Parts: sequence; C-alpha cells; structure tokens
Amino acid sequence: MTDILEKSQARQRLRSLSEALDSGALKQVARILNGGLSPSDIAHLLESSPPRQRALLWNLVEKELEGEVLQYLSDDIRSYFLSQLNAQELADIIEDFESDDLADLLQQLPDTVIQEVLDTMDEQDRLRVEEVLSYPEDTAGGLMNTDTITVRPDISIDVVLRYLRRHRNLPPMTDSLIVVSRRDDFIGMLPITKMLVSNPAATVREVMDTEIEPIPVSLPDTKVATLFERYDLISAPVVNEEGRLLGRITIDDVVDVIREDADHSLMSMAGLDEDEDTFAPVWKTTRRRAVWLGINLITAFIASAVIGLFEDTITKVVALAVLMPIVASMGGIAGSQTLTLVIRGMAVGQISGANVGWLLNREFLSGALNGVFWALVVASAAAVWFEDLLIGGVIAAALIINLVAAALVGTVLPLFLKSRNIDPALAGSVILTTVTDVVGFMAFLGLATIFYA
Repeated sequence: MTDILEKSQARQRLRSLSEALDSGALKQVARILNGGLSPSDIAHLLESSPPRQRALLWNLVEKELEGEVLQYLSDDIRSYFLSQLNAQELADIIEDFESDDLADLLQQLPDTVIQEVLDTMDEQDRLRVEEVLSYPEDTAGGLMNTDTITVRPDISIDVVLRYLRRHRNLPPMTDSLIVVSRRDDFIGMLPITKMLVSNPAATVREVMDTEIEPIPVSLPDTKVATLFERYDLISAPVVNEEGRLLGRITIDDVVDVIREDADHSLMSMAGLDEDEDTFAPVWKTTRRRAVWLGINLITAFIASAVIGLFEDTITKVVALAVLMPIVASMGGIAGSQTLTLVIRGMAVGQISGANVGWLLNREFLSGALNGVFWALVVASAAAVWFEDLLIGGVIAAALIINLVAAALVGTVLPLFLKSRNIDPALAGSVILTTVTDVVGFMAFLGLATIFYA
C-alpha cells in the first residue's frame, strides 16, 4: 500500500512540474526537482524532454544531486552532460560513486580527462577504480565493485558480528560476506541470514557455504546475467585466474545488463543504437538512420535485379506482378519468426552444438508443413482470382520452397554470424530479408518462366 501511495505522489509531482514548466515558473520547477523527486525520476524526466527543455532542467538540478542523476541516465545523454564539465567539477560530482559506477562513467570520457579525474582522487579510491577500468566494460571485471567485506575462515561468528558493528554501514546489496584466505584466495560465502541464527561460538568455516562458484573476471556480462537468473543471486564474488578475490557483482548491475541486452536486441532489429535518444536533434537522428537506410537500399536493389531477370515473363503474365509480394512477404515473416527464436535461444544459452541438429530438423519440418498448408490456401485463391490453375500451382511450389528456405536460413544464419563475431540482432534481419526475397522471386518467376515459356 505504501509503494502504491509513493508512486501516486511521484506521478502527481511530475504533473505539477510539467505544469510549472509550461507556465515558466522556474522557481517552482527547481523546488519540485530538488525537493520532491528522486534521482531516478529526475533522470527519467530529462530523458523524456526535448533538448532545450532538457538543458534548462539540468541547470536547475542542485550540484549535490547531479552525480546520482547521472548514474540513471542513458549513455548518450550522460555523455552530453559530462562533456559540459571540467575535471574538478567531475571530481566533485563523483565523490560518493561506487567503483563500478564510476568506471562506467569514466569510460565515456577522453583519456586525458580520465587521468585528470583520477589524479584528484585519494590513493585507495583511485586504485579501486583503476582495477575496474583495467577490464573490458562488457565483462565481469567491468561490472564488479571492489568494495567488499571479507572475513577469515578460522574466526568465530561472534568476532564477525563485532567486526561488522564497527562499520558505519555495509556496502549496498550485501547479502553475504566473502570468506578468503590470508592471500585473498576465495574460499566460500557466509550468508548474513545464516550467520545471525548460528551459534556465536561457531567458526566461519563451520557455517560458510562452499558450494557457491565464483565468477571468472573475464566472463562476458551476458553470461554473468544468466548465472544470476539461474541461481537467483543477489551478489557474487569475482576472482582472477589464480582464484584471488577481486570484487563482487550485485544484482542492480545485472539488471542494467539485462535491460541493455533487451534494448540492444530490439533496437538493432531497426539498425538503431540501444542508447538512442528519443529526443535527439534532427540532424543527429537523420545521420544515424541514413546508414541503415542505405544498407537496406542495397538489398532492395539486389531483389529488384532478380526481378529484372524475368522481365519478359512478367510482361507476358501480368498476374505474376500481382502475386510476387505474397511470396516474398510469407517468406520474410516465416524467416523472422525462426530468426527471433534462435537469437533469443542463443542469448539465454539454450542453443549449443548438441541440439542445433534437432532444432534445424524441427524448423525444416515446420517450414515444410506451413508451406504446404498456406500453399494450398494461396493457390486456391490465385486459381479462382485469375481463372488459371497453372498460376496456382506455380505460386504453391514457390511458397513451399521459400518457407522451407526461410526456416533453414533463420536457424543457421544467427549461428554463422555469431561464429564470425557479428551481432545477429543487427545484421540478421537484413540478410534474412534479402535471402527470402531473392529465393522467393527466383522460385516464383523461375517456375513461371519454365511453365509459361
């Protein structure tokens, strides 16, 4: 009930802020921004505003809130605001950042600015950030936070509790303490819930959980997200090749990875960046989309060239021009269904060399059965429409060929692209559409040329 009330109040504050903006009451806007909205709400408001209004709102945000707001902004918008700050202003803003969040932010800055910011930090914080920066952003090392609480296995639970009471607060998302040796080698995890109900005289070794596997520092972030999902983790330790503890990954960072991957898959289908700004300026939006439109134009010319090969046949049988889009469209839809299914299966780790053969066979049979069914439907309609049984037979055969080809290509293509380190979500749909158009037109017009020659 409290959550519902808080959400209702937040929506009311956002409405009040929009009304104040429309009326030009900037003092009221500043009061609502800095006194009534959370950093995440402010970030959402900035992302939902056109450029000029966005700049006005950012200037009204209090300096103490800027750092927290930046953490919730998309990369594109955050980079713009960061570019307006000098090294000292950045250092003031990031003072309370966790090492992983700070590393994410710094990676969007030029190397010279990164070094200037690092020089303003104390030695301990600088070493923590440099540790995270030394690993690629899309790996466990790039996700991890070096702020951890570790304990030795030979001390008692009572000693651990007294040690924790000396802390002013625990790192966020601390559900377990990490048990390490004197050389910082990972040994196990000590869940706080288990520790609180254990005998204070028992040792950490007697209570700790040794079945939890640490995450290798080089593991890709998508696989990290899969592990968190599979084992319902809140946090997990990160180790190097020798098993030495480097830090930990928490669920809030994994949620960001999951969301970014989902956005990436969705936006890549249209050739857009996952951080695409909804309210980006006209020229910037036009430039980004022009590249993808150019690629699609090339594929369209390829399909048109195939049609041009059968110009004489189309001239003789006008019905072919009417029915051609049906063959191409059916193949495109069938292929997209398979492509989407396979890309999702790859993303969640369900597809491997052991089951590709079964999947390929299933898609072949499914494509063939759907091809036969819809071929009968379309052939009947075409034969009645044009009073020509032969045209019905030709389009029926072409549909079966194209739907089977679409199913096979939709299965194999993403696997092939992945093996060549090409993003299937980005390139798959364009290649698939080109293949289904070319195969569909070639089959339909080729068969028509044979039978109507």
